[in-house]
Amino acid sequence: MDPILISKIAQIASVLEVSGHPKPGNVHRTHDFEDMVFEDFLISGIVIGEDIKKAAQRGLKYKGEKDKFHQIKLGKLIKDAVMETSEWIANNTNLGIVMLLIPISAAAGMSSNLNELRNNVENIMKKTTPQDAVELYDAINIADAGGMGKQEKFDVTSHEAKNSLLEKNVSMYDVLKISSKWDLLAFELTHKMPVTFELGFPTFLDVKAKHGINRATVQTFLTILSKYPDTLISRKYDDDVAGKVSQGANNILKEGGILTNKGLKMLESFDQELIKNQLNPGTTADLTASSIMVGLLSQFMD
Repeated sequence: MDPILISKIAQIASVLEVSGHPKPGNVHRTHDFEDMVFEDFLISGIVIGEDIKKAAQRGLKYKGEKDKFHQIKLGKLIKDAVMETSEWIANNTNLGIVMLLIPISAAAGMSSNLNELRNNVENIMKKTTPQDAVELYDAINIADAGGMGKQEKFDVTSHEAKNSLLEKNVSMYDVLKISSKWDLLAFELTHKMPVTFELGFPTFLDVKAKHGINRATVQTFLTILSKYPDTLISRKYDDDVAGKVSQGANNILKEGGILTNKGLKMLESFDQELIKNQLNPGTTADLTASSIMVGLLSQFMD
């Protein structure tokens, strides 16, 4: 696919995700956080465009040359996108989205259909290097991402961790595989993106065709949250709290979600409840963005 088109799609997916209203517990067009506002996310979605294009260009360049996929340098691209964002925004608004959209973009550059896209994401991830892992750690620390938690092995906040990654030849794929036990984004990137490809994007396209983009965005968010407890909430609080939030989303979906009057009223109350209790399903928001991107890409593929 054309790298410029891929870049546009990634930017659109980013701004559509944050614009979804009412997307419970998150920043959206009628709700800001104290330290970041709706416009911050719009800016973040736009400024990553050049790095997304680079990812797609490298994917296109190395199409069919699996032994050279490491030269895509996913870690550096993620780090560059986070650094570019930090030039415009003071807080972390898009680390998770960038971690998902950069690999998708590189894969899209070398793919002509959805099966190729999904397989290429996996192939590219498996060819990442220890240097990619180091760059990813840099990106996480530049973004000053909250709620990461302390880990015994290769802790992202440890000064010695990056040297250990290089010395022990631990790739970005390897370290995410370790993290996949407690982080849904890491699981997604090391298991062929099941949430995005099997649940998120089909939901988005189906609802979009019948009810438009905003309802599709929110319904996709609710659907993902109902089936996958948000691991950002799990790390900040615990699994029980995350499970209760998922059950709340499931209860709303049983009443039609945003697609019915009753579901919408429940959704608006749920949004206020999560805001009041500072429960932010941020991982779900990132997976909604990747689902939107794949949904939009599919309209330009065989």
